[in-house]
Amino acid sequence: MKIMSEDKIPLLNTFYDNFSMKETIEKVKSAIENKRQIQHIVINAGKIVSLQKDLELRESVNSSDIINLDGQAVVWAARFLNNPAKERVAGIDLMMNLVEMAAQNNFKIYLLGAKEEVVANLAEMYKNQYGPELIAGYRNGYFTKEEERKVIEDIVQTRPAMLFVAITSPKKENLLYQYKKELDSVPFIMGVGGSFDVITGLTKRAPLWMQTAGLEWFYRFIQEPKRMWKRYLIGNAQFIALVLKEKFKVK
Repeated sequence: MKIMSEDKIPLLNTFYDNFSMKETIEKVKSAIENKRQIQHIVINAGKIVSLQKDLELRESVNSSDIINLDGQAVVWAARFLNNPAKERVAGIDLMMNLVEMAAQNNFKIYLLGAKEEVVANLAEMYKNQYGPELIAGYRNGYFTKEEERKVIEDIVQTRPAMLFVAITSPKKENLLYQYKKELDSVPFIMGVGGSFDVITGLTKRAPLWMQTAGLEWFYRFIQEPKRMWKRYLIGNAQFIALVLKEKFKVK
């Protein structure tokens, strides 16, 4: 386990870095310019529930260099537990800001994940918006355990400054943790979940008022109730129980 800096705040068997969006972007830019690696992860209620029992996921998350609070629920939980965060830093918002920063500074990005048509569409969108030189390469997220090392080697060969991985949890966290050393020439590596689907318009994101109200999960649930009911309804109840237990535990 790495030694926590003064910016890292414990939260339910993990921790987070109390950085604003602007501070996070500045740290990423500095890391790229100084050729040192940052592994970035965001945590939400579901991920915190999962890592209570999934020790591999917990190690993958806790070994990351920067951990931001993604969901509004974890922002409220941090405040309720008397460790308020400066702000929510949603993974998709951070990715979009970082892609813009990359284009402004001539940093190349690599896109890994989602279906082939989605990631290809996203790469084309970014080429049209920022110029073809932005994209170091891209690949869909469908590969076997045996193919992982070859995928990582192919990414390294393209020499990107940033790697965005849009694969489901916990696979993306464990993948980045396992191959962090092999990716040491890539200054910034980040898991972004379903962000490729949202940015390309395949999946709709909740309106801003629902995000602010902490109802983004409900918006996702009503789009795919059969697939999401267990994750959100049971998962949210488990998260609330964890927070209350931590709040009122005997010191």
